[in-house]
Amino acid sequence: MKILIKNARVVNPLGKSGKPDILIEDGLVKRMEENIDEEAERVIDAKGLMAAPGFVDVHVHFRDPGQTHKEDIETGAAAAKRGGYTSVVMMANTVPVIDNEDTLAYVLEKGAKTGIKVYSCVTVTKGMEGKELGRLDELKAKGAVGFTDDGKPITDAELVKEAMLAAKRNDVPISFHEEDPAYIKEAGYDHGAASEALGIYGADRMAEISMVERDIKLAIETGADIDIQHISSKEGVELVRQARRAHANIHAEATPHHFSLTYEAAVKYKTMAKMNPPLRTEEDRQAIAEGLKDGTIEMIATDHAPHSEEEKAKGLTTAPSGIIGLETAYALANMYLVDTGYLSEEQLVERMSCGPARIYRLEAGVIKEGLSADIVLCDPEEKWTVTDFASRSSNSPFKGSELKGRVRMTIAKGEIVYEA
Repeated sequence: MKILIKNARVVNPLGKSGKPDILIEDGLVKRMEENIDEEAERVIDAKGLMAAPGFVDVHVHFRDPGQTHKEDIETGAAAAKRGGYTSVVMMANTVPVIDNEDTLAYVLEKGAKTGIKVYSCVTVTKGMEGKELGRLDELKAKGAVGFTDDGKPITDAELVKEAMLAAKRNDVPISFHEEDPAYIKEAGYDHGAASEALGIYGADRMAEISMVERDIKLAIETGADIDIQHISSKEGVELVRQARRAHANIHAEATPHHFSLTYEAAVKYKTMAKMNPPLRTEEDRQAIAEGLKDGTIEMIATDHAPHSEEEKAKGLTTAPSGIIGLETAYALANMYLVDTGYLSEEQLVERMSCGPARIYRLEAGVIKEGLSADIVLCDPEEKWTVTDFASRSSNSPFKGSELKGRVRMTIAKGEIVYEA
């Protein structure tokens, strides 16, 4: 399909920005220049809209195979499209886990049919049991873009070191869920004001701090590219900040919920705001925003974690942790980072597109002639109310909220895959 985008405000940190028209043909960006006068099957007047490289989420749970009552690859991709994402990286904690060639091939083949780019990590350890290293070299050769046991911390430091060396050898990032179970009694709620209000002990912040500290030291020793996932504490942010001053292989990601909500949401919404790591204090929230501002945190990643209504309706401590996030991420970033002055729009695009693509070695993050046409059109001024989801699940504390900033169109591989 031949598409011509005119009058957009192009925010493209790694390529042409400003007001160029964008001509798309045969799945690629054919031309980027002002006043393109060429016939196209679809001419899009994008006046008032921001055009940016399609968003890249390196941390999604699509629950397929094994838990498709929550989400499958098709519905997860539909949620991604609605959120402006053209590339996503699946986590490996499916059922069975992605620690073998057959399961990896299944998710990659199914993902290839969605219209967007669906990549996958594989587990660091066999069976995601934290005891024995998985077949990392072999599975990287079969298409894995990273290694992670996300959902579970790896407590064996020697095994972590061995895994980091494998990641370095394969030139892929290795990402870590940083929560030491020794500091956690009831996961999903911050130990402090939240746990006191809910009548439980919760998860102490030292669970994150101790493991971030350990893994930064091991990454410095091995030289591996590490991704500190869903960072939630001011101390964790500062550890990354100090390490990055001398070591460019230390990376971190932040979720929209951790920079927009505090523990008060967990007290109010209970299991609908239960997540690992938990929502913490206003001071922690601001530290995450500051980390995104100064580049300490290079990636915004949703940790999109679908669960059914029945599962989330269980008790405070028995309901699963996690919320969905793909469809609300841009609006939350626009409201809590751009409108508040933490980030410029260019920095926002860097954190939501360029940075994740760079760290995970993906062909994404730029609008450029000759490359795949992966583009999102957003209206940063439009207000909308969260009423429904493309995801199969609706476990979000933002349901019913009015947000500002809306994805109007998602173009992936040169095709319009979503239009509001």
